[in-house]
Amino acid sequence: MSPRPAVHQVLATLGYGDAIGHEVLGIQRVLRRAGYESDIFVETADPRLESLTRDYRELVDATDPDNLLLHHFSIGSKASRTAYALPDRMALIYHNITPPEYFAAVHRTLARQCFRGRREIHAYVDRCEMALGDSEFNREDLVSLGFKKTAVLPVVPDLAHLDDPADWCVARQFDDEWTNILFVGRVIGNKKIEDVIRCFHAYHTRFNPRSRLIIAGVFSVFERYFAALTHLVNELGLQHVHFAGHVSDAELIAYYELADLFLCCSEHEGFCVPLIEAFYKQVPVLAYAATAVPATMDGAGILFDTKDPAYVAALMDGILSNPDLQDSIVDQQLDAVDRLQAKDFDGTLLRFVDEILSSPRMGAPRVAFDFWQQFDSLEQLEEVRRYRPSAYFALPEEPA
Repeated sequence: MSPRPAVHQVLATLGYGDAIGHEVLGIQRVLRRAGYESDIFVETADPRLESLTRDYRELVDATDPDNLLLHHFSIGSKASRTAYALPDRMALIYHNITPPEYFAAVHRTLARQCFRGRREIHAYVDRCEMALGDSEFNREDLVSLGFKKTAVLPVVPDLAHLDDPADWCVARQFDDEWTNILFVGRVIGNKKIEDVIRCFHAYHTRFNPRSRLIIAGVFSVFERYFAALTHLVNELGLQHVHFAGHVSDAELIAYYELADLFLCCSEHEGFCVPLIEAFYKQVPVLAYAATAVPATMDGAGILFDTKDPAYVAALMDGILSNPDLQDSIVDQQLDAVDRLQAKDFDGTLLRFVDEILSSPRMGAPRVAFDFWQQFDSLEQLEEVRRYRPSAYFALPEEPA
């Protein structure tokens, strides 16, 4: 009897506390419980998660034509290109790729990665036996890209970490008579934090001077965008905007429990897990109706379709000054969480895996005859670049 195929995951980076990271670890738990050998191969990982991963270059040793690679695609990477060239079967799990124009002025490297990702994904149309979007919005994007066999592997966030005790220091700092407006997410261009700040400014100056804005999310990677935001805060003369940075679970719980309103102005989301977290923590949500946000909210919360700060500020005041309306919003949001959690993520994932492994396999990927020679050369160059940069930059330029 032949051994059972392994089902591994491969992705560019495994982040701590982000939606993709939670999903990857959740998929691994489901697969291992079902008896599959399942490892996570990455190019980079948060130091707190490195022990849970393997370097993507080890895929070459773990490869087997009967294995299945679940390839999480969000940006172009060396891990993606390595996985492409292996004989393993492959399914794509698509988290969407943010349009690079959101980063062009503030983070050229990320803009370049997103551009390459949107270009490279076309190569996977004939490489993947199935393409799974983690939302209907993302599935429709896969269809537009040319993938023929698509489906939705729903995001069903594990919210148990939000049931732990809140950080007492954060609670003591902000638990007062002031109104707390919250946004949770990376401080990055597509999130349009500048619009959150402008809307808060209108609310703060027109309706409630005893209000503050708390933005909880990593900004250390996006210094130029963060600098522009702090400049905007200073230009508007705001004294009560707090950038919390990358927070722990206990700190995040405290911010949700302190929040009176969750305000989201993001223009590009593949799903947006913080909306569901706010639902779960019974924080009324007011969000801009863009991309996947309306589907994620599933008829709950309040959506707006114009970003005029005066208009949004009036909506904020309408919610915050009406306790009965807040209770009604929270009740609808909790119903939406129940509908989401009722989805059978484990069963859906395993059905897709069984369907792929039991179907006739596609042909081997078409790659250049010297791909692995190029692979080895690039790895050697990368080692020189990291550990002997002066020697690397002394190398002759590639001929035109």
